[in-house]
Amino acid sequence: MPRPHVLLSAAVSLDGFLDDTGPERLLLSGPADFDRVDEVRASCDAILVGAGTLRADNPRLLVNSAERRAARVAEGRPAYPLKATVSGSGDLDPRARFWHTGGEKVLYTTDAGARLAADLLRDLPGVEVVTTGPDVDWRVLLEHLHDVRGVRRLMVEGGGRVHTQLVTEGLADELQLALAPLFVGQPDAPRLFGPGAYPPGRMRLVETRPVGDVVLARYVPTAPGTGGAASAADRRWLALACELAAACPPSETAFSVGAVVVAADGTELARGHSREGGDAVAHAEEAALAKIDPADPRLPGATVYSSLEPCARRASRPAPCARLVLDAGVRRVVTAWREPDTFVPQADGSAVLAAAGADVVLLPEYEERAQAPNRHLPGDAPRGRA
Repeated sequence: MPRPHVLLSAAVSLDGFLDDTGPERLLLSGPADFDRVDEVRASCDAILVGAGTLRADNPRLLVNSAERRAARVAEGRPAYPLKATVSGSGDLDPRARFWHTGGEKVLYTTDAGARLAADLLRDLPGVEVVTTGPDVDWRVLLEHLHDVRGVRRLMVEGGGRVHTQLVTEGLADELQLALAPLFVGQPDAPRLFGPGAYPPGRMRLVETRPVGDVVLARYVPTAPGTGGAASAADRRWLALACELAAACPPSETAFSVGAVVVAADGTELARGHSREGGDAVAHAEEAALAKIDPADPRLPGATVYSSLEPCARRASRPAPCARLVLDAGVRRVVTAWREPDTFVPQADGSAVLAAAGADVVLLPEYEERAQAPNRHLPGDAPRGRA
C-alpha cells in the first residue's frame, strides 16, 4: 500500500506525560524547540492531529515563520501544509481555530461520523470530509493522503491515542520526542502511549541533540525477523529501488540494478540505476551517490537501498560500490538480493560493508522483484555488473 512517511512528533515529561491535569496546557517545550517544530512542519506535506487534541488544545497547526512559508511557495508548494484530523464520531466544533487558519483541511471519519460532520462543517470553505468506512481505518486514511492528496511526508502531532494506534498498527516510520526536564506524576494525566500490542524489538536511535533545555531523540521502529533493523519505510524504499532496476537500459552482460539514498529523517537524497545517462558501465549506487555533495552532513546517517548488494569488486572502474558507499560515510545498506558467483567469484559486497562496521540488512522477500528485470540474461543468474 503506498502511503506517506509517517513522523510522530511529541513533547513529553521525564515520566512520559503529554500534559498535566490542570486547566491550562502544560508547556513542555521552550522557544528553541517550538522553532524546531515549525521547521519540521514546513518540511512536511500535511499535519495531522486527533479530535481529542483539537478539543483540548484548540491548535492552529501553522508554519509560523514567514521565511519558511515563502520557501515553500518558491518550491511550488502551498504556504501551509494540508491540515488533517481524525474523528470517529464527526462531532467537532466548527468554531475551532483549526478550521479558520492556514490552507486546506480534511477530516477523516466513519460513515456515521461523515453524516454529522457534513452538517456541522457545511459552512466552512476548503474542508473535505472523507469516510474510511464503518470504522476509522488508518490504512485507508494514509492511502487517501498519498494517492489523492499527494502527501509524501506526514507529521502527526497527537494525541496519545492517535500515536498509540499508528505504532501498534505498524504505520509509524519515525518518532521525534522532545524530552522536557520536569515530572508530572499525576496518574490521570495524558500519556504519550497507552496499552496496546506494540511491535516487538528495540527501536533504533538515529539522533539525539539538545534543543534549548529539552533533548530531542529521534527513533525509527524496527521489524522482527530482520535482526531488528528493517522498518516499514525500509520496505517502501527497497521496493522503489526494485522499480528503478526495471528502468535500466537492457544489457546482455550486466545486471539491471536500482538504488536510492535516503537520509535518516526520510528525505530522499538521490536515486540512480545501472547504465544511467548512457554510461554503459555505471552502477546504480555509483550513479545515486554521484548526485550528492560529499560534504552533505546527512550522509553518515543515511541508508542506501539497492536491489542488488553493492559490488565488492568490478572490472570497469577502480572503486567497487561497497567502497563508494563506505567512502561516502554511509553505514547502513538495505538490499534484496545477494550477488551470485557467476561473474565475480565469491562476490560478497555485504561482507566488505559489514567488516567496515556498516549495518547490512537483507530482505529476501524482495528478491524476486530485484531479479525480474534480469530474467532475459542467460544462465541461472545474470552475468555480472561489469
